[in-house]
Amino acid sequence: MIELTKLKTKIFADTADKASMLDMYTLPFIKGLTTNPTLIRKAGVSDYRAFAKDVLNEIKDKPISFEVFSDDFSEMERQALEIASWGSNVYVKIPIMNTQRETCYTLIKKLSDQKVKLNITAIMTMEQVEKAISVLNVHVASYISVFAGRIADTGIDPMPIMAEAVKLLKVNPMAELIWASSRELLNIFQAEAVGCQVITVTPDIIKKLSLVGYDLNEYSLETVKTFYNDAAMAGFRL
Repeated sequence: MIELTKLKTKIFADTADKASMLDMYTLPFIKGLTTNPTLIRKAGVSDYRAFAKDVLNEIKDKPISFEVFSDDFSEMERQALEIASWGSNVYVKIPIMNTQRETCYTLIKKLSDQKVKLNITAIMTMEQVEKAISVLNVHVASYISVFAGRIADTGIDPMPIMAEAVKLLKVNPMAELIWASSRELLNIFQAEAVGCQVITVTPDIIKKLSLVGYDLNEYSLETVKTFYNDAAMAGFRL
C-alpha cells in the first residue's frame, strides 16, 4: 500500500458542520471540501446563504463546493450564478439530472461557458460521464463527481468504471474526476490506483488515517481487548 504522504489523489472533506469543516480545513492533507443539501440540513442549517458565506469567511484558499437545490432549470441557473459569486474558490454543484429525469447537460454547458466552476454531481454511469465531459468548457475548471460508493452499494465494482472515467477526462485537462460517496478508508487507495484526481471523504473516515500502515497483529490484539473489556463492563455471566 502506498504511503499516505506519497498520494497523488487529493483528499476533500465531505461535511457540512461548520466546526468540522474548519477542523478539516486546518489539516494540510485536506486539499478541499464539499457539501450537499442533505449534509447541510443534517447540520441544522436553516439559512443556506448565510451558512455558506459564514464558512467562506474562514475558508478562502481551498476549493469548496455548494449545490443548487432547485428542480427548475431557470432557477438552477440563477442559484448557480449567485453561489459562484460567493468566492473564487467556490465550485457550484449541479446534479446530472433533476427529479423529473430531465438531464442538465444544456444548463451545464451554459454555466461552464459563462466561466462558472462546476462540480457535476450524482453521476453513476459512463454515459453520464461522457455527456458531461462533452459539454464542459475545456478552459474552465470543473469536477466530474462519480458516486463510486453508491455504485458499489448495488453490488457493482466501481473500479473499472472509475478507471475508464479517468481515461475519458484526458480530453479536458481542466476537468478532474472525483471518487465520491466513499464508504471506507480503502477507497482512498483504490482512487489512487486508478489515477482518480480527487476523493471526497467524511470526517469519520479521515479519522481512520492514523491506522494506515498499522501492524495488523497489534490491531488484532486491540480488537480482542475491546471485546474482553466490553464483556467485563457489561457484567456478562454464563
